[in-house]
Amino acid sequence: MKSIKISFFAALMLLGTIAFSQDPNFHIYLCFGQSNMEGNARIEAQDTVGVDARFKVMSTIDCSSLGRSKGAWYTAVPPLCRCRTGLTPSDYFGRFLLANLPENVKVGIINVSIGGCKIELFDKENYQTYMETAPGWMRGMVNEYEGNPYGRLVEMAKLAQKDGVIKGILLHQGESNPNDTLWTQKVKGVYDNLMADLNLDPKKTPLLAGEMLSAEYQGKCFAFNTFIAQLPTVIPNAHVVSSEGCPGAPDGLHFNAEGYRKLGKRYGEKMLEVNYAKGKK
Repeated sequence: MKSIKISFFAALMLLGTIAFSQDPNFHIYLCFGQSNMEGNARIEAQDTVGVDARFKVMSTIDCSSLGRSKGAWYTAVPPLCRCRTGLTPSDYFGRFLLANLPENVKVGIINVSIGGCKIELFDKENYQTYMETAPGWMRGMVNEYEGNPYGRLVEMAKLAQKDGVIKGILLHQGESNPNDTLWTQKVKGVYDNLMADLNLDPKKTPLLAGEMLSAEYQGKCFAFNTFIAQLPTVIPNAHVVSSEGCPGAPDGLHFNAEGYRKLGKRYGEKMLEVNYAKGKK
């Protein structure tokens, strides 16, 4: 009987340790999409200095060149996606949030994105079918996630949930799904799977979707913004982030560094409005 009591006490102590290790003030955001979330613009000197140590990134792959290991947290000095990706909206999303949140709050980013991919790549049931017809140049990037980007995002998110609380999701994708009238439903499928696989409450987990490069900067996919605008009608807690005034690269598909900084701030402004309005935690 005595040994049973001791074992029960030890179990309670273990549960207490686990609960204590999850910091409710460590706010984690999942990011996914294609090249604009991956980060296409060259990282400039101003992007690598003065990064608050409260802003963290979880490395989703091993990056020996950066001294990073998969599943570990680091100060969020770019790149925030893979080892050699560029500046991404998540860079300035996190910086903006920290500048407007109490000093006891930390922000963490987990970014799994693949340039050129369709939303189908994040369909947990059918991604392999999509990869059968995906271009060869994409396969190397996908293989860095052991062939399953969605699976890697969930794997890292579950690990992160031991440290903090997932507070929302950032999406930038759509250039590779032009004229896809089912895109909103496909995004909903990914979102619903994330809610189920990570035991998240949709009412407390907003999805922020950024617009494509706008017409004012000769965005080739600006018409897709009409689909993005429909997302909140399919996912009640989805919110659109405007790209107006965010400069683009000459290719008409990507934002330039200034554009990513502005777009990242817009994501941050929207998340402050949605997650941190008066009375919310």
